[in-house]
Amino acid sequence: MRLAEVDGKALLRRHGIAVPRCVLLCGGETPPSEVQAWPGFVLKAQVLEGGRGKRGLIRQFAAFSEFRDARRLILRALDDADTPLLLEEAVPIERDMFAAVRVDGTQQGLELLIAPQGGENVEQSARLARIVVGDATTPAAIFSTIAKLLPRELAARVARYAVRLAPIAGQEDLELLEINPLALTPAGELIACDAKIVRDDSADFRHDPGEFATSRMLAERAMTTLERSARDLGFQLVETAGDVALVTSGAGLAMMMMDLLADHGLAAASFMDNLRGAPDETMTGRLQIARALAERPNIKAIVFQTVIASRSLAERIEALLAFIAAAPLPKPLFVGLSAGHAATRKMNVEEAIERLKAVGVAAFTDPVELVKAAARAVK
Repeated sequence: MRLAEVDGKALLRRHGIAVPRCVLLCGGETPPSEVQAWPGFVLKAQVLEGGRGKRGLIRQFAAFSEFRDARRLILRALDDADTPLLLEEAVPIERDMFAAVRVDGTQQGLELLIAPQGGENVEQSARLARIVVGDATTPAAIFSTIAKLLPRELAARVARYAVRLAPIAGQEDLELLEINPLALTPAGELIACDAKIVRDDSADFRHDPGEFATSRMLAERAMTTLERSARDLGFQLVETAGDVALVTSGAGLAMMMMDLLADHGLAAASFMDNLRGAPDETMTGRLQIARALAERPNIKAIVFQTVIASRSLAERIEALLAFIAAAPLPKPLFVGLSAGHAATRKMNVEEAIERLKAVGVAAFTDPVELVKAAARAVK
């Protein structure tokens, strides 16, 4: 779950991290009169995508009288008058930096990132410090690394600041907590002027389902009709720009199949993953979504890869055959099968392939051969 900036800063604020004064404006609301005393203003569209500056979705102005023009320009760029806007007090910046903590998938732990300048593409900077976070990570332990990037006095302050981020990430189940820019003001304050925060969806049950209403509303609004239908059927769908309706279960299998398709000149039009607390069986629902995708003229084929450890392969094949028999498929279907010993008690993989072949569906045990066959057919 990616948090909108307004929600991300609310999270930081409750952990004692300083952020600019701000007010959220929805549906053409007028800012409260007290904001007029602020020394400067920044108006930001609350969207979940990055690159807002390049798209003209952030406007800075000195006088409150410029607010209406700034709002008009942002909404014109969005073409959506219902987009929430965050009006912030402009922070005087003597120096901008970058600080983040994220999950390092390779090390299976948290990694702290510090850069002496903020801005775009900081992660590719040669002057980016990467520090593994552990139980012994203290300001003193990371000071020598940060002192290579910043003046010693400032490095000491940033070290004390940075070590506070990892516990926040742990308590809030965050995959990413990025502050960019981290502003040093002329008065010597460190203020988080922007925040990119991503919470692990699988930990949602540990948190208040009513919090972060703006982020949830934006995520809901951004979903396609099919993505909402998939959620109601018990699994997650992400539509992507592609020419193959891909049916899988589990993110790892989906990513492997997407890579194989790309290797053979095809692109997946769908990414499917499991949802926490979902029904035990969602294959039919996934196929329903694939059928709807395949009705589109740009979709050339349906690729269905299933891996079964202990559930009955026979039951899955019977359900697949019933789905195929219910209505003609709009595009050719290619099936990949992998089944453990326990799954083949009633039907082995060779029998399953023959059953599918009898109704004109090509089936394979090797996912590479599956994708090659689909590529040959659509080209």
